[in-house]
Amino acid sequence: MRPAIRMLLTSLALAMIAGCGQPTSTPQTIAADEAAIRAGTGLWTDAYNAGEIDEIVAFYTDDAVVMPSNVLPLKGRAAIKDFLTKDIAAAKAAGLTAKDGAGDVGISGDLAWHAGTSSVVDAAGRTVETGKYIEVWSRVNGKWLMIRDIWNDDAPPEPAAAK
Repeated sequence: MRPAIRMLLTSLALAMIAGCGQPTSTPQTIAADEAAIRAGTGLWTDAYNAGEIDEIVAFYTDDAVVMPSNVLPLKGRAAIKDFLTKDIAAAKAAGLTAKDGAGDVGISGDLAWHAGTSSVVDAAGRTVETGKYIEVWSRVNGKWLMIRDIWNDDAPPEPAAAK
């Protein structure tokens, strides 16, 4: 065999062996990461309802992209903060509260996704909107942050029956 081909095959074999090391995630670390991501979504929703915009923006990377319903994509923390400032003010003025529902989490190394349902209720507790979301999280310096966030609405709920 020629030396160049032998060197190439040896390099490929070593690369394959290096990729077969022990997994870095255990069931315990995966469960902890899933819990952290679910908690992050819950804290995001709590901060939204409390009007704590800076706390929400801290969940995103500097170059995150957020894609809300009926809005062009928002790129970066400044654009996200501007949008949320207006959106939260409108929700508060209308007496609306956001709620997140059940969802699934998937993790692969330092990337994860969280998908679930959401709803908005009015001051009387009536659901006025339902929807769904998917978040893409990245572990940055040991902390999970969102790099992509999208949500959209389902069809509007049926109007309440007249009394």
